[in-house]
Order: sequence, then structure tokens, then C-alpha cells
Amino acid sequence: MSTNTSTPRKAVVVGAGPVGCLAAIALAKSGWNVELYESRPDMRIPASKSAAQQRSINLAISHRGLAALEVVDTGAAQRFLKAAIPMRGRMIHDTKGNSTSQPYDKDGQCINSIDRALLNQSLLDEVTACRNVQVLFNRKLVAADFDHKSLTFVDMTNQSNLTVHFDFCVGADGSYSVVRRQMMRVVRLVPPYNTCTPKPKLPDQHGFHRMNYQQEYIRDVYIELRMPAGRDSEGKATFLLDPNHLHIWPRHSFMLIALPNKDKTFTCTLFAPSSELDRLNSADAIVSWFRETFPDALNVIGEKNLVDDFMRNPRSPLMVTKAMPYHYKDRAILLGDAAHSMVPFYGQGLNCGLEDVRVLYALFLQEGIEATSPTPRDGVDPANVVDERLARALAYYSDNRYEDLLAIQNLAMNN
Repeated sequence: MSTNTSTPRKAVVVGAGPVGCLAAIALAKSGWNVELYESRPDMRIPASKSAAQQRSINLAISHRGLAALEVVDTGAAQRFLKAAIPMRGRMIHDTKGNSTSQPYDKDGQCINSIDRALLNQSLLDEVTACRNVQVLFNRKLVAADFDHKSLTFVDMTNQSNLTVHFDFCVGADGSYSVVRRQMMRVVRLVPPYNTCTPKPKLPDQHGFHRMNYQQEYIRDVYIELRMPAGRDSEGKATFLLDPNHLHIWPRHSFMLIALPNKDKTFTCTLFAPSSELDRLNSADAIVSWFRETFPDALNVIGEKNLVDDFMRNPRSPLMVTKAMPYHYKDRAILLGDAAHSMVPFYGQGLNCGLEDVRVLYALFLQEGIEATSPTPRDGVDPANVVDERLARALAYYSDNRYEDLLAIQNLAMNN
């Protein structure tokens, strides 16, 4: 009979965004030794902060995300809310400069605006404080052998290769996930199956056919703009718009939104077809288009700020990805955008990613998954030992989480 060793198993989490950080915290709390790998430099250093400011849609964190934070890390939700601003409704702006408030809830419930980078930095601080978590930056995943439980990273500082062995791998490395791409070579699911429709039940936790994957770019791109703080009669910073609303300028095929920040500024995001933005190839063209389309927004953003941001900040694509199943045996799981990226029009992308962690954490508790692994019988390669409880939990996650996520992806696309 196998007996449990006292040595904790090692979980490798790929991707140190908010979802990866929360997953690392959850595994560490469960007793696993965790290594968290990120291909980019530490976002908390000044050079990384300036780059992040050019392309980050603010997060409207809802109960879905707050509940996940609170379950995994007690007290985290309240700590993060101190850096958030409650938005109790939408403020719709028309072409004539009129605005109409649309409350989200008759009882005053709200969503909360928080800077995505600030949330990520705070979670990095939380995860680096865990004694059984090691965080490694500038490590880019290039290959994976899930059957032999090994990952190959490139150290981006010196281009050397690093082979890392694991007991469990979490892919939280975003829409262009390398973990997902590597899993597609080995993961199997019973056909026929279409990622646009409800899926059949998985045959068992091991599976026998290929993963299905779908990717779609929409015609719109987004560009980030900044609305500065105003000054009151005493020279103190003040909001130029009502801070307790999500401001929206809907214009048929394009849209501008603005979310408040603690420093009294607003982060604005323009969504529009690339063809529409391509016409705006001079300062005069940009200002003229905004004056016609978003006159009240132009007044508070300012012509110089608008032109500077429009010319400097990158245009970023919007995409939807769907994959099934999300797991491989007892070896690996995809969470967040790596499993289900969605367009931001429903405001639930990152909230769903955080919820992924909560759901998986609950399944680990329900199945009684231990951080220590059984000792293999004599002559048995540890890489060939399957933790049946873990495999069952991951299969249940794939089988039951998919339809909820597909529904939210469709709501976002149609919103």
C-alpha cells in the first residue's frame, strides 16, 4: 500500500497576472510548494509601470471577483476595496453633451473601479509574502512535457534554458497561452464537439481525443486615453465627471468609456474598428473627430492630452478564445484568459478568471486533495502515478465550468 510522504508536492503556476497570483496563493494555503513564473519583468519596478499604463482597461470588479478574493485570501476583498471607487450606475452621454444616469440596482449595489495594475501589484505583494511560494520573473515558457511533468523556460536575461519539474501545473498565462498550446498536443476529448455549443460529458478524467480550440478576433481594437484631474477653488485635485458612475459614450459602431481612479483622473478606453481609427492620421483629424463624436469628453480630456495619448499609446486587439477540456489528467489546468478570453463589453473577464480559482479551490477541498503525494510502489516511475482525486476534480471542473463561461462569453459579445 502507498503511504503519504511528508514532503509537499510542487505546483508550477505560469503567468503572474491577477489569476496566476490568486491561484498561487490558493495552492500555497493548501500546503503545496509553489513556483510562479512570469515571462515579463516584475511589474512593480518603475520601467514596467510606465509600459503598463499605455494599455490597460480598468477593471470593474464585481461581487464575482470579490467573492473569489475573499474565499481564497480572507480579508483581501476589503483591502482591495480601499483602493477602489464604487460605481453605482452607468452615465450615458449623447452626441449633444447630455447625460443620463442608469442605476445598476434599486438597492444601491455597485461595481467597483480599480486600476488593473494596482490590483496585480497588490496580489504580487500578497503572493511574495507566502513562505512556500517562489516568484521568478523574466522566465518564458517554451516547451512542456506533461507526461513526464517537466517544463522548459528561457531566462530572458541571459537566454539560458531551465528545466523545471512539477507535480501540478496551472496555466494562467493569458490569451496567447503557451501552456494551452502545449496542452493541445496531448489533451484529448470525445468528438464530435463544437466550442460554440454545449459539450458532451467527458468520458472520464483521462480522455481519449483531441482538445478543441477556437479563436476569434473582432473588428474593433482599443486604445487607452487619460482624463486628467481638475482643480477646485483651493487648487486641490478633483474629478471632472461624477466618480460614482461608469461613463459611456455609445456611438453605434464605436464607443468610449471612462472609469474613475483614486488620483481623481479617469482611465478612458476608445473601442472602434481599425478602419475608423486609420483615418485619424493627424492631430487636426483626431481633434475634429472627437469634437463631432464625443464633444463633452473632448472638453474634459483636453486637445493636447487627447492627441498625445492617441499618437503614443498602442492599439490593442480584442479576441475571444474557447477551449475544451481545460485540463490534462491530474497534471495541468487552464484558468482565466488562457481558457476563456472574452471581449470586455460585459465587464466580467477578469472577474471570471478570479472565480475560476475559487471554483477550483472549492473542488480541491471537496475532494480532499492533499498537498503531499503517495509514495509509488517499488519500480513505478513517480511520473506515471496518477492522483485519482486530483484527476477527478480537474475533470469535474472542465465538465461543469465550461457552460457557465461560454454563457458569459456570449453575453459579452452581444452586450
